Amino acid sequence: MKVTEIFKSLQQKQFAKLYAGQIISLLGDAFTWVGIALLAFEFAGEKAAGILSIALTLRVTAFILFAPYAGLLADKINRKNIMLISDSGRMLIVLLLVFVNTEWQLYVLIFLLNVFSAFFTPAFKASIPQMLKDKEKFAPAIALSNATYQLLAIMGPGLAGMAAAWLGAREIFIIDSFTFLLSALFILMISRNFFQINKETDIVTPTPARFQGVLKGTRLLFADKVIRFALLVELAAAIAGATILVNTIVFVKGVLDQGDKQYGLVMSAVAIGAMIGAFGSAIFDKTKTRKSSLLIGGIAVSVALLPAGYITSVGVLMLLWLVAGFGQNLAEMPSQMLIAERIPIEQQGRVYGAHFAWSHLWWAIGYPIAGFLGTYFPGKTFLIAGCLSLSVLTIVFLTHSFKNKIA
Repeated sequence: MKVTEIFKSLQQKQFAKLYAGQIISLLGDAFTWVGIALLAFEFAGEKAAGILSIALTLRVTAFILFAPYAGLLADKINRKNIMLISDSGRMLIVLLLVFVNTEWQLYVLIFLLNVFSAFFTPAFKASIPQMLKDKEKFAPAIALSNATYQLLAIMGPGLAGMAAAWLGAREIFIIDSFTFLLSALFILMISRNFFQINKETDIVTPTPARFQGVLKGTRLLFADKVIRFALLVELAAAIAGATILVNTIVFVKGVLDQGDKQYGLVMSAVAIGAMIGAFGSAIFDKTKTRKSSLLIGGIAVSVALLPAGYITSVGVLMLLWLVAGFGQNLAEMPSQMLIAERIPIEQQGRVYGAHFAWSHLWWAIGYPIAGFLGTYFPGKTFLIAGCLSLSVLTIVFLTHSFKNKIA
């Protein structure tokens, strides 16, 4: 897949509107999580890793609890309605973050914010192959969506760090609240005809049947050996990624004695690497096996952590985090493509929901590990996490073998 092919999906006007909504909301997301990290440091200083790990664990707990049901719902009712309600809820909650002054308030709002995100994401992801019916169209669209996620993350952390220094850490949440409003307006402009309803099922399905739908999504996810392998590689990448998200703020501001702007720049390096990985994965897709892509990504993000705790330069840390971001995206991107290719379209919503929940279960495992290492092994946090991530990756590789290419 050539880079120019990735942008052809924008010729479909309805997808272009959905994509515009994604651009705006993702830029706001970057501001949100930088703001939360800065709030954690404001509350606890060099012990911020503990607060941040709890907040992020609550985030993924919301995903785990609600995403499978959200995916099932995305197969039954108009996905446009789901995304509109989710954006509206997130807009209000993010605005409330401006007024947070205790840890428990932060925890409650983080959980509620991500309940809405858990409903939005499966509906959004399932809408892409639904709008662009065949692989030649939806494959570039998925690649563009993933690359955009990383591209906007480049600008987000840096701008958020500078905005926090100029406006204050809390005020950047106001910017984020408006991004969700604009995202909802773009989604509102999309024709409802592009969000088909599964008329074969009843919207008011009894609870046992709903649970069976959730289980079916999980069974479909794990029954396919290729998708299962990709999902397990994400566990290794999640341990490494969680360590970066939880402990970078303490390392940059506490150990290296730098400010908000430097923290924003360091996190921008992660996003630059991830963007390179997103575009690289799209080009790489037709010439190499996806198994190679997954393993290279898992190794890269794990190895990048090993020396990080011993460096004294922000520039060197940025280089390591660039490699980590590259690996993170390379290890995570194939799963969405594999689901779109290998799962029937009428079942993709529940499978995306199940994948969303399981992939975030990995992060729910990774965040407490990262918080524990940052609290009790502050000098060796990155080294231990890198070794642990490599160990998981080795086990996954040894227990999964493929005679043919993953396609």
